[in-house]
Amino acid sequence: MPIDALPESETQTMSHRNPVDASALPDASRRSFMKNALMSASGVALAGVAPAILPQRAHAADFGKPEKTDLNIGFIPLTDCASVVMASELGLFKKYGLNVNVTKEASWAAVRDKLVLGQLDAAHVLYGLIYGVHLGIGSQKKDMAVLMGLNHNGQAITLSSKLAEAGAKDGASLKKLVAKKEREYTFAQTFPTGTHAMWLYYWLAANGIDPFNDVKNIVIPPPQMVANMRVGNMDGFCVGEPWNARAIFDKIGFTATTSQAIWKNHPEKVLGTTQEFVTKYPNTTRAMMAAVLEASQFIDATANRTKVAEIIGGKSYVNAPPQVISGRMLGEYEDGLGRKWKDPDYMKFFDDGAVNFPYYSHGIWFLTQHKRWGLIKGEIDYLAVAKEVNQVGLYTEVAKQLGIAVPASAMKTETLFDGTVFDPGKPADYVAGFKIKA
Repeated sequence: MPIDALPESETQTMSHRNPVDASALPDASRRSFMKNALMSASGVALAGVAPAILPQRAHAADFGKPEKTDLNIGFIPLTDCASVVMASELGLFKKYGLNVNVTKEASWAAVRDKLVLGQLDAAHVLYGLIYGVHLGIGSQKKDMAVLMGLNHNGQAITLSSKLAEAGAKDGASLKKLVAKKEREYTFAQTFPTGTHAMWLYYWLAANGIDPFNDVKNIVIPPPQMVANMRVGNMDGFCVGEPWNARAIFDKIGFTATTSQAIWKNHPEKVLGTTQEFVTKYPNTTRAMMAAVLEASQFIDATANRTKVAEIIGGKSYVNAPPQVISGRMLGEYEDGLGRKWKDPDYMKFFDDGAVNFPYYSHGIWFLTQHKRWGLIKGEIDYLAVAKEVNQVGLYTEVAKQLGIAVPASAMKTETLFDGTVFDPGKPADYVAGFKIKA
């Protein structure tokens, strides 16, 4: 299977040491929003602005003096980079004694390589990418760490308008079209071990389409998805927002399904780093996590989301019209075929801490899918690997200092849209139960 390995020349970055130039906002709204946001970040609740920030007792001193203060944290231009970006914009990294350079990366391969090489200290990153690097799948093996979840939900599978014209508007009708074998159909995801690949493969297989034998799948960086569909390089793709909404905005595609329809409240991006970084800079790691947790709580307040969409939509970040970002960020969905709905399971960044806790079971699920599709060879101790990667103890320590509740168990059973039950205590049986697999 292809491994996304773009050359370094294609991984240009943009750095942001200072708060964004908010001149893109009207003067009055810019002054009002940034004043409110910064005062809220200091623990001051203003009229009309959701406090959405953790208790005043959470100070940088709670975590000890940071061993390293100057950090590079990477992100990919997606709506779910918001918590990392807003931690910078709201001055929360500085609140915890950190001077963070938030860098815009061109591809998940660039994020992977720069984490491994130490050019990035941490990143907004695909859950499965961290596990892939930890196991050495398609890249140099490096001990990795999932510090916390950044978001649940908010991805989608987009099919081209040409498929709709041919009668393929959902999984069942797509299956019928593919079965005719009139031509080869191509689908794109963003990284071989990543979340989007797993959502795409799961959805195709649940509809009776083998993602490797019945269709062709390719790797495309998220911001390039819409442009590639426009010129006919693929029939469908799975990616994070706002690129699914952008395909509808540009009238070249439609939403066949959302990721939350595949798995309600599924894990998505994480704050990831190397185990070496966690070991060497424990106070820095906790401070970084605390800042991102505060930003996550701020973004989760509906009252703040429209302005957050305006900020992250700027050229320095996602580079997309704010209205394309804000709609689905507020749960206001349309599929591009005439259906509109209010989705209660839209992208969540905090949800009383449920989003951020690094469940071992979530890591185990991604491992089962890597095994299912032949990315993992031989036997594997699923729970042991999850315990190596997911920093449950560290997260619990930070959360408790910030007054955030943590679940009693790091393992939980899940049921996906096809009715298949995932029991994290029986991962091998789960893998064996799939009819379509490598």
